[in-house]
Amino acid sequence: MTLGGMITAALSGKLAALIGRRRTMWISDVCCIFGWLAVAFGHDIMLLNIGRLFLGFGVGLISYVVPVYIAEITPKIFRGGFTFSNQLLQCFGISLMFFTGNFFHWRTLALLSAIPCAIQAICLFFIPESPRWLAMYGRDRELEVTLTRLRGENIDILEEASEIRETVEISRRESENGVRDLFHMRNAHALIIGLGLMLLQQFCGSSAISAYAASIFDKADFPTDIGTTILAAILVPQSIVVILTVDRWGRRPLLMISSIGVCICSFLIGLSYYLQKHGEFQKFCSVLLIVGIMGYVSFFCIGLGGIPWIIMSEVFPLNVKITAGSLVTVSNWFFSWIIIYSFNFMMQWSSSGTYFVFSGVSLMTIIFIWILVPETKGRTLEEIQASLVGR
Repeated sequence: MTLGGMITAALSGKLAALIGRRRTMWISDVCCIFGWLAVAFGHDIMLLNIGRLFLGFGVGLISYVVPVYIAEITPKIFRGGFTFSNQLLQCFGISLMFFTGNFFHWRTLALLSAIPCAIQAICLFFIPESPRWLAMYGRDRELEVTLTRLRGENIDILEEASEIRETVEISRRESENGVRDLFHMRNAHALIIGLGLMLLQQFCGSSAISAYAASIFDKADFPTDIGTTILAAILVPQSIVVILTVDRWGRRPLLMISSIGVCICSFLIGLSYYLQKHGEFQKFCSVLLIVGIMGYVSFFCIGLGGIPWIIMSEVFPLNVKITAGSLVTVSNWFFSWIIIYSFNFMMQWSSSGTYFVFSGVSLMTIIFIWILVPETKGRTLEEIQASLVGR
């Protein structure tokens, strides 16, 4: 799956620019539907692997285009909450699978997972295209109609439409070629933020805990069904809290709280494995582990889980957004693959040491956010990008 994700993530920006954000999401849904059906009905390893590969294709596309699309259609005062709604629904889906996985066969789960993909594929015919994409292709009349549809009949959209056209035109003039323009010094700060947040998001161990939750509970002698059910119960409420606060508190405070919490909880998980290995406080170890895991997931959800994608959709100028978005998304999938692949080897090396490493990475994340990540709350995309170029 991570291989498929890396392949389409590399193409996602170009594809979204060529055929539009909406059509790219539709292709993603088709890939996911095929993938889930292949998993559900596959009777050999090859078909299961093909299904997982197509799921990677689908998620690799949509993980880039959804945050960008939402950021481009949403008013600045609501942009953070709307963009994080993507993370909320991801958490809802994960919670649903954690919970129903205790009662259904995995093939049934695969069929259930195809249903939301089919629903979205149909509903995409009824949503507007991104105003900024329409401006890129000079479709001014459609741009104004779309903004009126998004903002309401009684709202004057002429100023916003003019600002979007001006930004697109400036980006077109400044754009020389994708990769070379991306690595121009004026984009260095945005690139460091995008790549740095994705690297730290994955290297703090998030993908490993999500992928191996059941085996983590089992290794610590904690009932797997109870552990996954508790995980399912806390994911959605945490994401709702973020939606209500991300445009009030801002991105930076939530990222800082999230990173500090993940750092502490990773240390607690490592400590529980350390005590278990040395035969000390055995009854206390399971409690420490469950507190650490639940705390980790809760703190990760309120910041590091979704806010890096919000910031990624905000900091890059339009002339490099395609290339930058693809690079950042590919990097995220690549870092995820490294962690998922290496996690079992790290656990064989040292269970406690693995989580102490994750805790150390989270500490580095705190420093990185404090020094380099700007606050983007309540600012237009144009204002954010101008401030980064100035710095």
